[in-house]
Amino acid sequence: MAYDPSPSHPLPPPHDSSPSYLTYPWAPAPPPTPDPEPTRRPRYAALGHHSDLRVLRTAYRWQRRVATLTALGYFTLFLVLSASASSFMAKDVTDGLPVGLLLGLLQVPVTGLAIALYEYTARRGVDPVAERIRKQAELDAKREAAR
Repeated sequence: MAYDPSPSHPLPPPHDSSPSYLTYPWAPAPPPTPDPEPTRRPRYAALGHHSDLRVLRTAYRWQRRVATLTALGYFTLFLVLSASASSFMAKDVTDGLPVGLLLGLLQVPVTGLAIALYEYTARRGVDPVAERIRKQAELDAKREAAR
């Protein structure tokens, strides 16, 4: 028998028209969940939003820039002089020692200077801020454990 769309043969209801239940209709309703206790906001700023973290990131960023620009700046200067000022680089500083070789040999001490600058800026700017954040984190952990 073919389907007849006339009003005498109505369409069956769609599958989602029946009421849905979380449980069977004859099962007891689940107990109501109690409202959560209101949480107290801490009186101090959380460590993740602490302004010292911004200070630490800024100090570390300057530390990286100073050390990197010291080493790369000298190396770039050496390359530019080698490519564009070959007559200058070929001049003798002393008998048998050209300027280019002297500047190339100075690359090792300049790299050592960049390392020394990195250490100096770490001890002066980054380490004190990191230590202060570490102490604050320990205090925060003790406060959380006391709750």
